[in-house]
Amino acid sequence: MPVEIIKIPDLGETKDVEVIEILIKEGQSVQENDSLLVLESDKAAMEIPAPKSGVVKKILVKVGDQVNAGDQFIEMEIEGAAAAPEPAKAAEPAKAEPAVKAEKADAPVSAPAAAEKRIELVSVPDIGGDNDVEVIEVHVKVGDEIAKEDTLVTLESDKAAMDVPSPLSGRITALKIKVGDKVSKGSPVLELEVTASVAPQKAAAAPAESKTSAPAPVAAAASAPAPAVKQEVAAEQASAPTDGKVYAGPAVRKLARELGVDLSLVPGNGSKGRIQKEDLHNFVKARMQAPATQVTGGAGIPAVPDIDFSQFGDIETVAMTKLHKVTALNMHRNWLNVPAVAQFNEADVTELEEFRAAQRKDADKRGLRLTPMPFLLKACAKVLQEYKQFNVSLHSSGEHLIQKKYIHIGVAVATDAGLMVPVLRDVDKKSIWQLSAELAELTEKAKNRRLSKEDMQGACFTISSLGAIGGTGFTPIVNAPEVAILGVSKTQIKPVYINNQFVPRQMLPFSLCYDHRAVNGVDAGNFATRLAEVLSDIRLLLL
Repeated sequence: MPVEIIKIPDLGETKDVEVIEILIKEGQSVQENDSLLVLESDKAAMEIPAPKSGVVKKILVKVGDQVNAGDQFIEMEIEGAAAAPEPAKAAEPAKAEPAVKAEKADAPVSAPAAAEKRIELVSVPDIGGDNDVEVIEVHVKVGDEIAKEDTLVTLESDKAAMDVPSPLSGRITALKIKVGDKVSKGSPVLELEVTASVAPQKAAAAPAESKTSAPAPVAAAASAPAPAVKQEVAAEQASAPTDGKVYAGPAVRKLARELGVDLSLVPGNGSKGRIQKEDLHNFVKARMQAPATQVTGGAGIPAVPDIDFSQFGDIETVAMTKLHKVTALNMHRNWLNVPAVAQFNEADVTELEEFRAAQRKDADKRGLRLTPMPFLLKACAKVLQEYKQFNVSLHSSGEHLIQKKYIHIGVAVATDAGLMVPVLRDVDKKSIWQLSAELAELTEKAKNRRLSKEDMQGACFTISSLGAIGGTGFTPIVNAPEVAILGVSKTQIKPVYINNQFVPRQMLPFSLCYDHRAVNGVDAGNFATRLAEVLSDIRLLLL
């Protein structure tokens, strides 16, 4: 049975997805659509099914690897597929074997294949539709002997760094690009002198034998120089002086920006000194564990020292999920970068709750559970229309604001894996019933970790509700690049002085946290007051 290489299928726009579980082992038989491994991105976990039935011959990835669409991950012997038609070819030369042997005996010198050399132009292959991708490293030079699949150059786009392999073996005669050039699919990379074998004419009577014997010396000649070349590159790397150039991929650069680390100070342990995430983490850990006296200024913050808690009792070290780690990193970044202020208020939602209770039968007919959240969404959308300064984002230059003319609102959802914020789009254009149905669908997807990238992008404003849990108030962290977030607590019955008497009313406490760089206190006070008015009389939503 033939052996096929199984590759990672299309993952959408998700890149560098981590392998968190391998569900099969070598030698195991699997059926079509059986799960092979589990991948986890920043937003969801996904299982990769078997495209065919067969036997797993070799596993090419391990837990912790990061993969992309098209990466090879197992070799599988396919069941029910026809084997390669080699026996038919082998039957024919059996008759010609005596003649071939006789010919070899008469003229043993003429048996080896002749070789001819030609120049091949190697171009940039398909790089996923990206154009003007920067060349950040050239791994070869003129005169190098390279083997097929040896890395030629490394390209870096806004999303990823990628190595371009050689499609052929041969000797490099000319380089067409240099570090810093911008290239696209089809751009010339280099000229390669390729040695091709040509079988002698009198060997035509024995095609099977000539095919198997002739390419062997060529392949050996092409692949033999590879170790020497790698040793030479390693020697050059070891002796080359530091020129201040940083070799790191986009993911590492992004992480460095978020952590505030100067990559030129980080030693790289990857190929040719490339900085990897592990190098960055080790650098930060070393700096944080250094004595506090070494923090000389700037944004340096002494780290909380690690403590051996086992001296106090039994402990267990539990690994954080990838989602939890990403959330923690984002919250830390937002806390450090956003000068947030909180505005507290209450809304009398007695009539809203009476109206909601009256719609219970209609909700049951629609198969929906009408919660207060659709009303909060609709009310926030109306107030965002009136106070447009809350529907902005700060440009990184600090010179201007980006005013948004759409109203998309995120809703924080607690899941077993961590906090997720699906986004409801065009909230101002949808009815309460539409919002209720969409919110239920997104909440279910969040809890099952089936949210797509698009489901979590584009929010202008966020609502975080702890109403079902309790509490009288809290201050959520602004989710930059948004400039405000609403924190909703539990509705409580309180005495309210109305018409010269105290009457019991259902009061909803909420807090409005906002980025003081974009919003001033007067605007925040007006926003909170208007939101309380709309929630107190939902007829205002019709105006």
